[in-house]
Amino acid sequence: MLRALSASPVRKSNLIPIRSHTARKRFGQNFLVDRHYIERIVAAVDPQWDDNVVEIGPGLGALTRPLLERVRRLTVIEIDRDLAARIAGEFPADRLALRNVDALSFDFATLGGDLRVIGNLPYNISSPLLFHLSRCDASLRDLTVMLQREVVQRMAAAPATPEYGRLTVMLQARFRIERLFSVPPAAFRPTPKVESAVARLVPLGAARPRIVDEALFAEVVGAAFGQRRKTLRNALRHLATPQDLEGAGVAPGARGETLAVGDFVRLANALA
Repeated sequence: MLRALSASPVRKSNLIPIRSHTARKRFGQNFLVDRHYIERIVAAVDPQWDDNVVEIGPGLGALTRPLLERVRRLTVIEIDRDLAARIAGEFPADRLALRNVDALSFDFATLGGDLRVIGNLPYNISSPLLFHLSRCDASLRDLTVMLQREVVQRMAAAPATPEYGRLTVMLQARFRIERLFSVPPAAFRPTPKVESAVARLVPLGAARPRIVDEALFAEVVGAAFGQRRKTLRNALRHLATPQDLEGAGVAPGARGETLAVGDFVRLANALA
């Protein structure tokens, strides 16, 4: 189910005061400061007291505080040493487990099962981080993340649309994706130049398609969208012959953007 994206106007009275900290561009830091959107994100997650919740990039704690009001114990992943020290000094260790590491290299499976991941993901690493998290899908209950609005549109896109591409196929092969609501630039400090949006990703579980060779599947999808105007006959010539494509029920003259996720799975499995 895809909901329409909508954003409410930002009111100055809703903005929480931001404590002294210089945002670091290399970490893609834009801090959410609007109470209205903080409350909407927490309400969308609706965490329960014993849920296994992990927050990526707590920053100045805008989401951390209301989350700790709802859960017994919260794990946070923060790469910035200064912010990690600030978070550690504000919250008791028996309630908050801090990991001062890069989320891109962190093994989320070590946190146990039924994980509920939440976060305002750095836009400069959003796609690699989503791919990293997707490899832990067996340990996840859901992901509720804020990203650049354009990225959310690509994640939830349908075939034969301009937004449909490699990111779409790779994520939809593992998750049901729901667009929740958009967040305007004025809700952040510093103010980004792009619109943001919140999305929920739920692992497909038993409904996840069986992929024989994950690496080959990724290679097929990447090649199909490497040059969007190329037909599959040309885009996949190093991987498949026209006869291979036809044998998998794929027209050699089709373009990758016209194939559904199931078509890519069937093709990659046939080639494997």
